[in-house]
Amino acid sequence: MRKIVLTLLIGFLFSNQLSAQSCSPNSLYQDSTFGIWPDTAQDLPPAAANVFYSTDINFICPDNVTAELDPSGQFVGNPIDEFKVTSIDGFPTGIDYACNNSSCEYDGGELGCANIYGTPTATGTYPLTINVDVVVLVTIFGVTTPVTQAESFGGYELVVGNAGTIESIINPISVYPNPSNDNISIKGLTKNMNASKIEIVNLSGKTEFTSPISSEENEISIRDLQSGVYFVKIHHAKGIKTLRFIRK
Repeated sequence: MRKIVLTLLIGFLFSNQLSAQSCSPNSLYQDSTFGIWPDTAQDLPPAAANVFYSTDINFICPDNVTAELDPSGQFVGNPIDEFKVTSIDGFPTGIDYACNNSSCEYDGGELGCANIYGTPTATGTYPLTINVDVVVLVTIFGVTTPVTQAESFGGYELVVGNAGTIESIINPISVYPNPSNDNISIKGLTKNMNASKIEIVNLSGKTEFTSPISSEENEISIRDLQSGVYFVKIHHAKGIKTLRFIRK
């Protein structure tokens, strides 16, 4: 009997590991200094209740403490020995995460990733918080001591809808053409969304354009925008859909 229970336990743990999709850090972010991608403006793709879900996030800490990491300035310039993703709070039932490194521990300056996976069972909007411990090396009177700083990244949401809602309302929305230097069109809007407003914001969060939604396909002139990366925010009945585009 004990052997049977042990075999079932091992099988359960093994199958749970197989549910997590392996992720590989995206080299696009290797030269970044500090952050998590996708950012909160792009956010995580939506999920559907009772449908398997999988998406990846990437993260990195710098080699040394920056003012962005420590606004107080107390540890700015000190070397970062390692950092660890300690938890992601707020997941709906059925969703979990697994890092490409089983311990979720990384050296300072090392790029890591995590796969968020599982089958959510209930619809809703779930605010998420990503928690990270950063180990900083502090030297006082010639003695180097590791000091752990806890950091939290909020502002993320995982939207879980019904399969039909996710498929027919959220996913098809797109910006076309992208990149563009003249006009962009927002395609895929439906009456069921009850969309009310479109905004264009820059990377600093400043609103460059806002307009009520007048049809199921809105064309917007971007001739007055400077070249760069922008976000279109579509306000609708279930929240805000954010799309990234490039002004050439």
